[in-house]
Amino acid sequence: LLAEVAKTSDRVVIIEDTRELQCAAPNLVAMRTKDGVASLSDLVRSSLRLRPDRIPIGEVRGSEALDLLKAWGTGHPGGVGTIHAGSALGALRRLEQLIQEAVVTVPRALIAETIDLVAVLSGRGAARRLSELVRVEGLGPGGDYRVVTAIVAPDASLLTPAAKESPHAPDPA
Repeated sequence: LLAEVAKTSDRVVIIEDTRELQCAAPNLVAMRTKDGVASLSDLVRSSLRLRPDRIPIGEVRGSEALDLLKAWGTGHPGGVGTIHAGSALGALRRLEQLIQEAVVTVPRALIAETIDLVAVLSGRGAARRLSELVRVEGLGPGGDYRVVTAIVAPDASLLTPAAKESPHAPDPA
């Protein structure tokens, strides 16, 4: 994805703990955390002053998830981040858990409005493959995430079969 972004003139602000993301975008700003100085949440909030077109973040694993969603949902689209989960719905649930480190009530509507696609990769190293790709199409009448399996067409556009409402039971954690 970052290779595709690099072909544009978009202003890209990468935020991460450890330098892992590679992007050759001509208008790139890379921000990294520093213990006791700047957390991921601090960097997400600071990045908004840099007028980014895209805000990729390394691994999302804490309360910065809420700041990131707010940034992506306030006119800074084109973000991407990683979360460790076994499925697309598992990733949405994990995102909820991370947000609960910052607030008690999970803004599920914000998640559904802000997250467009969830891609699940399986395998390791060179054997890593896309195993699931879904579009998040808001919330259903019961407040569950509406997700649609997305099929990548030969022209790289996304085709989607009819939407299905996915059950959203709390994780037994």
